[in-house]
Amino acid sequence: MTAVTTDPRTGMTILDEDTCWSLLSSARLARVAIAIAGDIEVFPVNIVVDDRTVVFRTGEGTKLAAAVIAPRVAVEADGADPATGRAWSVVVKGRAERLDRFADIYRAEDLTLPDWTGHPKQWFVRVYGDQIAGRSFETAPT
Repeated sequence: MTAVTTDPRTGMTILDEDTCWSLLSSARLARVAIAIAGDIEVFPVNIVVDDRTVVFRTGEGTKLAAAVIAPRVAVEADGADPATGRAWSVVVKGRAERLDRFADIYRAEDLTLPDWTGHPKQWFVRVYGDQIAGRSFETAPT
């Protein structure tokens, strides 16, 4: 991992943008945080990174409505590498957009986007990040 800085006291490493996108690309499960009616809701979603955007699929409901009405969202994913004893966390903040043009939908349908539930999810949402930040750190022994 390429790093911007590492705190010698904590071993926490601030990751550069390319490393953040690379790690996020390895994640399949993330959380989307959306402000809804004066509160914040967090939803687990399956994701795929496509050209430095995050794409997820959803059905009708709160998540889709919030992403359309108040499209400012945060997407967070994390992971760990037991072989190296390091973990990471990446957060992308940006604008969510429901895909409604056929060309955009066809492109999204060609992405490798896992579906864990098997429930119908007819809408794609693309998050255009304007901020990305990540950290890497040593995990505690178990």
